[in-house]
Amino acid sequence: MRLRFVSRSNADAVILETQREDVHRRRNYESRWQASSDEHLQNNIAALDAGLRMNFAGEGPVDESTDDGGGPLPTGWDMQVAPNGRKFFIDHINKTTTWTDPRNGRVSALATRPAGRSSDELGMLPAGWEERVHTDGRVFFIDHNTRRTQWEDPRFENASIAGPAVPYSRDYKCKYEYLRLHLPKPSGNTKCELSVRRTHVFEDSYRQIMQLSVAQLRAKLWIEFDGETGLDYGGVAREWFYLLSHHVFNPYYGLFEYSATDNYTLQINPHSETCNPEHISYFHFIGRIIGIAIFHGKLLDAFFIRPFYKMMLGKPITLNDMESVDNEYFNSLIYIKDNDPEDLDLYFAVDEQFYGQTQTVELREGGANEKVTEANKDEYIELVIKWRFVSRVEAQMKALMKGVHELVPSNLLSIFDPNELELLVCGLQKIDVKDWKDNTLYKGGYAPNHPVIHNFWKCILSFDNEMRARVLQFVTGTSRVPMNGFRELYGSNGPQKFTIEKWGNPDMLPRAHTCFNRMDLPPYGSFHELRDRLTVAIENSEIFSGVD
Repeated sequence: MRLRFVSRSNADAVILETQREDVHRRRNYESRWQASSDEHLQNNIAALDAGLRMNFAGEGPVDESTDDGGGPLPTGWDMQVAPNGRKFFIDHINKTTTWTDPRNGRVSALATRPAGRSSDELGMLPAGWEERVHTDGRVFFIDHNTRRTQWEDPRFENASIAGPAVPYSRDYKCKYEYLRLHLPKPSGNTKCELSVRRTHVFEDSYRQIMQLSVAQLRAKLWIEFDGETGLDYGGVAREWFYLLSHHVFNPYYGLFEYSATDNYTLQINPHSETCNPEHISYFHFIGRIIGIAIFHGKLLDAFFIRPFYKMMLGKPITLNDMESVDNEYFNSLIYIKDNDPEDLDLYFAVDEQFYGQTQTVELREGGANEKVTEANKDEYIELVIKWRFVSRVEAQMKALMKGVHELVPSNLLSIFDPNELELLVCGLQKIDVKDWKDNTLYKGGYAPNHPVIHNFWKCILSFDNEMRARVLQFVTGTSRVPMNGFRELYGSNGPQKFTIEKWGNPDMLPRAHTCFNRMDLPPYGSFHELRDRLTVAIENSEIFSGVD
């Protein structure tokens, strides 16, 4: 596996060097800040639940002013801001910290929100809810309707914000376990080694995959990117599938096309031969890639039309399948089905656009002269659907399925229905943040209620689904979630939940260990700082030539 990081400019490095002393001081505070007693915490929550406001440790009157304006600090003193937004003061002479301002003896204000419905980047809390910050920096929520407190943001229960709940399928899980049990076993302790260039991942993968035997493709995957030192314990392979998906299924290469002008699902391009004379060999390669992904338990990053999966399973395609692919075409066929087509002057032929030219294609021999009537309209609709999805891509689909069946026998693939096959190949499309949060582990001093972790999940909630997928891809190597959710994430040694570990300083960017589904997250002092740094890391990630 490799370590992921983001390079910073020399100018940034100079600025960060000048801040190193401040970071060291902040660490000293953090160790004190994390040592708050649980007993004090429980007492304070109870008081807040009763609608009271407590001063920290009873240290005199609280200064509510956010504007410093107190003049210069005494010699040897420094002022910093705690992770919960509260100002504290450092006495470097005596090496102590305090909430009390040495200039006027007033205690800095405790960061809190006004009573009522709190609102932030995620929108309003539900009616009757309030967000508060405890003296140790941890955020909690008060439900004034039931007079209860809890750590979890109630907005995690809102599907419009957190995403749809994961529909657990015991039937699918049984089928998946059956598949894994009965797949042909690799022979010996061998590896399927591939070395590809990032800039030529499609061509390099095609050349090497097509030269390997089926037995070699079933061996343990071992992927290397040219010029990058690293060990592949699973994370590199996941990234390879992710990158390869974005090339192989890109309509730019002419092997696939978008199913409709307003739909970004993919279908096989019936005119792929005009783009690539060797297209049949490439579809054989694509079939092998799909088979390798299923065999090794990986996911592809693509959105195929539903009929594609039905064709993979050899199931008939019906009129209803047309609706999700091309709604306008579907409505036309429904009209024909529900009405007498005599006046429409239709024949058993269709017009097809090909490079700006209109071509007439007969649905059967002599169809251009055979009129559609009330008596034969059902047959016409059936032939149109067959032409639309099957006949035009029959050769390509045959080559693709040849590649799939080399890795996954047809009798094992046939136990799945089209919906399950889509999940097997591509995983879930929508990310359920609550499920993600519920199946995350913490290390290095982080815990579910730590202020930095609170800000992390608040950040994830504020992202749209695309950005959430990019965070997931940054940490795990894939933007897809297994069928039964985050509980089934896999790492290099089997099941491995998403993990966040405390690491580094606030002047550093997050880094990821894709083989272990782990993100190293520095202790950023605010939500906005965390969101900005995480965004920079994701959008500018590079590969670090190191071994973890």
